[in-house]
Amino acid sequence: MSDSIRRLYEGVRAAEGQDPGVSRTARLLRAGPLKIAKKVAEEAAEVALETAVRNRDEVVRESADLLYHLVVLWFEAGVDPKEIWAEMDRRERLYGIAEKISKGPVLQPKLAPQTTARLDRARRRRVR
Repeated sequence: MSDSIRRLYEGVRAAEGQDPGVSRTARLLRAGPLKIAKKVAEEAAEVALETAVRNRDEVVRESADLLYHLVVLWFEAGVDPKEIWAEMDRRERLYGIAEKISKGPVLQPKLAPQTTARLDRARRRRVR
């Protein structure tokens, strides 16, 4: 599975410079972090709702959509999938595979320079 996520992440990276008229991913990246976050939330809600009505086939399809949008969000945030897997491994060592750690105080991460630049561009577009 992590290989598929890695390939998807690399595809998102490659789409960053593509024509938004041709690439859906480039269009999503150009729309900025708020639009990407909204898509992640929408897809997560769709997965949850399809699960609630026991529509297994739609859960599979919507989950794939959710993973795609989540990977786009990771790229936008400057998060590499390896960081996610490292956190999953850390949690497994501490709590077991099926446990979730309790939320403590949230620390503000230092963003990579290219991510900061993308966020600045997105903020300027929103102000116009």
